[in-house]
Amino acid sequence: MAKNWVQQMRKWMTQTMDLPEDVMMDLPRVTMIGQIHIYIENHRGLLTFTDREVRLLLKQGQLLIRGEQFVIKMILPEEILLQGKIVEVTYLDN
Repeated sequence: MAKNWVQQMRKWMTQTMDLPEDVMMDLPRVTMIGQIHIYIENHRGLLTFTDREVRLLLKQGQLLIRGEQFVIKMILPEEILLQGKIVEVTYLDN
């Protein structure tokens, strides 16, 4: 109950104060540049990494990225920059 109330309060503040939803709602921000780069902010950690698949933990669910020749160009506690040929980006609900 309290968790739902907090989420509703954040949503109301976002709309009323015109604040970015990704910051207030603790949502991931995914930025793609064509098929070659993907930049993800506000993730909770790297679960899987191969040259064809990357799986990131989110606050709610996971983000699965599939493709070819993946290289991590930058990784920070809540940010990652991935390079390669991106074929698919999927949000996985828990």
